[in-house]
Amino acid sequence: MTRVKICGLTRQEDVLAAIKFGADYLGFVLWPGSPRATTLDLFRSVRVKLRGQEPVGVFVNPSADDVRAAADEGIRFAQIHGEVPDWDDDRPNVVIIRAVHLAVSGPGFDPDVPEGTECFILLDARDPVKHGGTGQTVDWERAAPIARTRALFLAGGLTPDNVRQAIATVKPMAVDVASGVESAPGIKDHEKLRQFIERAKERV
Repeated sequence: MTRVKICGLTRQEDVLAAIKFGADYLGFVLWPGSPRATTLDLFRSVRVKLRGQEPVGVFVNPSADDVRAAADEGIRFAQIHGEVPDWDDDRPNVVIIRAVHLAVSGPGFDPDVPEGTECFILLDARDPVKHGGTGQTVDWERAAPIARTRALFLAGGLTPDNVRQAIATVKPMAVDVASGVESAPGIKDHEKLRQFIERAKERV
């Protein structure tokens, strides 16, 4: 069954709704440049409510200390847009998700993450300013070969209306949504949230 990541959570009630409806990953944007930015305070307020969901900290060009601070609070995954820090042999206890985009031309993605690298891949629409949450889809036909060989989170323009088609075409490990289940940036629409998770997890 395809897993679901709800990203850009900014309110406790939205986190609790995502948990209730069966999300697998909860994304907290810890980059202040995002309209969905939050702090570790939100995660602390809901940490005891988690029922097996994996908390994901979303970073843009973070320092090693940024990621370590989140890991110390219990963040289990670090989704990194841009440069990965130099850990100096003191890597925090988190699983890395590298955010990438389809290559401008040809197969593959950018930045390149060599096979064998211990991380997941999150494929999103290219936007050097917003770093996600744009509502723009990626080319699913070009994404499908990547999903065959890599543990892939598919992001970019997913909604309750198109998530089944996206899964059928790409067959990713997980789907990732932010703007597609919102009434405003960072404000989740609970009915859309429910529909998205239910449709993503439908057996075919």
